[in-house]
Amino acid sequence: MSPSTPLSEAQRNAVTELLRVSPVADELGRRFAKAGHQLHLVGGSVRDALLGRLGDDLDFCTDAHPDETLRLLKGWAEATWETGREFGTIGAQRSGLRLEITTYRAESYDGISRNPQVQYGTNLHDDLVRRDFTVNAMAVSLPGHEFADPFGGLRDLAARVIRTPGTPQQSFGDDPLRMLRAARFAAQLRFEVEPSVVEAMERMSADLQRITAERIRDEFSKLMLGADPVTGLRLLVDTGLADQFLPELAGLKLEIDEHAQHKDVYEHTLKVVANAVGFDTVDGGPDLVLRLAALLHDIGKPATKAVGADGGVSFHHHEMVGARLAKSRLKLMKFPKDVITPVVQLVALHLRFYGYGRGEWTDSAVRRYVTDAADQLNRLHKLTRSDCTTRNRRKAAQLAADYDALEQRIAQLQEAEDLARVRPDLDGNAIMELLGVPPGPIVGRAWKHLKELRLERGPLDRDEAEAELQRWARAEGLIPEA
Repeated sequence: MSPSTPLSEAQRNAVTELLRVSPVADELGRRFAKAGHQLHLVGGSVRDALLGRLGDDLDFCTDAHPDETLRLLKGWAEATWETGREFGTIGAQRSGLRLEITTYRAESYDGISRNPQVQYGTNLHDDLVRRDFTVNAMAVSLPGHEFADPFGGLRDLAARVIRTPGTPQQSFGDDPLRMLRAARFAAQLRFEVEPSVVEAMERMSADLQRITAERIRDEFSKLMLGADPVTGLRLLVDTGLADQFLPELAGLKLEIDEHAQHKDVYEHTLKVVANAVGFDTVDGGPDLVLRLAALLHDIGKPATKAVGADGGVSFHHHEMVGARLAKSRLKLMKFPKDVITPVVQLVALHLRFYGYGRGEWTDSAVRRYVTDAADQLNRLHKLTRSDCTTRNRRKAAQLAADYDALEQRIAQLQEAEDLARVRPDLDGNAIMELLGVPPGPIVGRAWKHLKELRLERGPLDRDEAEAELQRWARAEGLIPEA
């Protein structure tokens, strides 16, 4: 390593120092060495230690096979698990640290199947060469603390470059998911992907079809939760990878934003994602639901584009079309229901505020806004504000002021009426008693009618609510006219 390398010798030795002050890894290394086996801290753990961001999860590699690893952990680890055993990985816990110990591997894809064929390797070099990128192909021996970097990972870490240990074609041929992982690291670490790697991603993007939807979903989620998801998203679109699992994103490049303030809806969408990142980190961490909603909020525009006689472009009801498309796409990507449901809800509601104008909404409209948003109201606030990307400062300021006013009205009504729990003023039991009907559809219809009144007029006292129920029942022919 050149003396001028930005990562100094002292930083390089940070890994050894970290191990010295945290004896767990060395203790483990001595157990393996005593049994005649090698053990190395490896991959992301070494990378993150050099970056000063190592957490409580440590990755190790060894020449010991899983059965031997379990034997060596017995009596030392506080707990062990074997969920990754089919890939040669045994998990353990010790002193608040989660350890994953994997037998040297040399697996590759056969070009047809969607899962790796696990083959154990015999040496550290062969294990490192099969790893995805050079910055993840460094290791530190235990307990000897010898640093192994056969592919220049330290140099690439200093240069903030994503490069493969071997050729990109070989690396991506072994596991096509690594193409998506390159974009993820660009988003997480703000590293630049080396041009030959980008070129290989472009040529081999269709190979991503060999990967299961679940693995793609998990990698894409990590990208979206990165410090700079926009950089990763651009790389996915530019290389054609997005077309393999999220074609709607690149499709936005064809549509002109109705405000004509942006190059296209694609650029607007990326700006909304960037804005959402700024909002969600304020509350202490990345929010996958908010970021996905920002990404998908306008995917209904291509299907709803219309050009008027005056040449104006409109996208009527794109929020509802977009909600359906978002639901379909997220299902195909195997996202869980607790992600899909709020994202779809936010996409459907993201335009609602623009009817607020200069405060002409009635209290009823405000109640409905809050009720429809339900537990997603806070996210809807953030998404709506993120969606303001106009370059016109006066317009941006007015939109912000309008939303400030709406939030203030919501707060005032919330204080007076507890909007989070809008319910009819009579419950089901009272409805059955007053109408003399058993449980069934009539009670549900009456309950819905009273809730609509509650939203429209606010809280009713008991006499008013009973009178309204009687009026509705007469109109429905359920009781005779007075």
